[in-house]
Amino acid sequence: MKASERVTVRWWRWRRNALKRRVDVVEAWVVLAGWVLALLGGLVAGMMAAGAVERAAERQRAESRQVTAVVVEDAPGPSPARTASDHRVWGKVRWTAPDGSTHREEVRVAPRAPAGSTISVWVNRSGDITSRPVSSGEVWLHTAMGGALAGVFAGGAVLGAAWLTRLALDRRRLAQWDAEWKRIDSRRGWKTG
Repeated sequence: MKASERVTVRWWRWRRNALKRRVDVVEAWVVLAGWVLALLGGLVAGMMAAGAVERAAERQRAESRQVTAVVVEDAPGPSPARTASDHRVWGKVRWTAPDGSTHREEVRVAPRAPAGSTISVWVNRSGDITSRPVSSGEVWLHTAMGGALAGVFAGGAVLGAAWLTRLALDRRRLAQWDAEWKRIDSRRGWKTG
């Protein structure tokens, strides 16, 4: 017994066909426009997001400075609780900001650090403590991930809109078929359904 052959007709919505309806042509254009806009929009959104992440990292690097701080009081001993940390404790330190002003605040220091010992801290332009700027590898990772996620979300939004449009067109097509079947049924007095 020979297996049935299935013939796939490609681009059927674009060819001349007596059974093709206007809604089929509109659907073909929606699908084509959706894919093109998803690819281009995703690419543009990804590049814009990657650029924004890179500019933010460069701004953070430009505004951060590493300064030496002096421990003001002896730091307490390690905490008896077993936590997943680097075992540093809070200690009071003093430093001079890039603008010449003196600041005092609590930062994480080594346990039992004696008064007068020095540590390095990162400060912003106004002299307030900030986090260490991201490394070049971290910038690359954030840029790549931010651009990829923005591109995927933008492309997904466009494809989602195209999918919803296709659903509306399918409903319209089914309503047209239903109306035509009713018209055929009423002409001859038959009931097909």
